[in-house]
Amino acid sequence: MKWLLLIGLAGALVLLLVRMAQAAELPKPGQNAPDFSLPDQHGKLHRLADYSGKWLVLYFYPKDDTPGCTQEACAFRDDLHLLTALGAEVAGISVDDSSSHAEFAKKYNLPFPLLADKGAEVAARYGAQSNFGFFKLAKRYTFLINPQGKISKVYDKVETSRHSKEIIDDLKVLLAAPPR
Repeated sequence: MKWLLLIGLAGALVLLLVRMAQAAELPKPGQNAPDFSLPDQHGKLHRLADYSGKWLVLYFYPKDDTPGCTQEACAFRDDLHLLTALGAEVAGISVDDSSSHAEFAKKYNLPFPLLADKGAEVAARYGAQSNFGFFKLAKRYTFLINPQGKISKVYDKVETSRHSKEIIDDLKVLLAAPPR
């Protein structure tokens, strides 16, 4: 009987953790991008309005200086000239603090802002928050935001080795499409 009770409690705990890990609904293409105001690795505040009139690649990532996050950030760094030539800027967001972002950016010469979402509030607004109770992380999601502040593309299945190239290809298609 004790084993059945333990198995039932373990099952309930697993269901609770899965439910807590689920984030809010992802914004959809055509919707206004959720606003944000976050400090970067230098303490400078960045707001969505700062990117008005430009394309913004807003990418969420779990943790500074981990293999997948490093690969993704370095690919954006290496392709930044192509992205800026297409009128896009890049900003990364994780729940790490500004000092962690500063070390990460310095170590890998990352020339774009890394925004500190310590409370994971912005990640939650973008549906990119993993919540494990007291432990929160950002999911590896990217949002391509158009110059009018609307979501153009949502990437919720990111392959870090080719993600930057995928965004460049999508931007080229979006820029070539006739205005609606």
